[in-house]
Amino acid sequence: MSSVLFERLKRDAAPAWSSYVDHVFVRGLGDGSLPRASFQHYLVQDYLFLIEFARAYAIGVYKAPDLAEMRKASDGIAAILGETSLHLRLCAEWGLSPDAVASTRQARATVAYTRFVQEAGLRGDMLDLVVALSPCVVGYAEIGSALAASGSGLNDGSNAYAPWIREYAGEGYQALAADSLAQIDRLAALFLTEARYPRLLATFDEAVRLEADFWQMGLSLAA
Repeated sequence: MSSVLFERLKRDAAPAWSSYVDHVFVRGLGDGSLPRASFQHYLVQDYLFLIEFARAYAIGVYKAPDLAEMRKASDGIAAILGETSLHLRLCAEWGLSPDAVASTRQARATVAYTRFVQEAGLRGDMLDLVVALSPCVVGYAEIGSALAASGSGLNDGSNAYAPWIREYAGEGYQALAADSLAQIDRLAALFLTEARYPRLLATFDEAVRLEADFWQMGLSLAA
């Protein structure tokens, strides 16, 4: 699972990327030490986040340069809406009803991140949009794989966050992330120039920072 452009962006935004994928929240998922209230708060906000993320993919349908990319964006919408079902199921297992989840107000970190991604798509083209989306789509796959390999208590039931880890380490999500990486390189072949790269890097770096802020929101229970 690799992409020439994505790996370049990740390398050039290394400090922000490390803060995101190795956040205290992520480590707490891996060893099971994350406070229950923090995970519940994150789960609810991530559900609300996914709804707005689906809207970003809808922008991708409009911005797509051809029918194949339109279908890819449409598939992204379907995958995200399917992911909301996972979140509602997890929320129910953690004592949160669908009505309670749906009626929760979006936290400031949720608003900041989702509107940033949507704005990237509205102001730019399809490449701007997928670069803004990629820290979430691909980052969760990287985090899931890393935690599945190094996390503790995943097989004996002692880590309450094992289902979350298995979801993002699983074949289905890993395949989705691989498809997104391939899409980034397809679009880069059409639209990327060296003069444009600094702007894409700025978009990527900010999206990664907003991802880390989202973890922090869950950890601190920020509204």
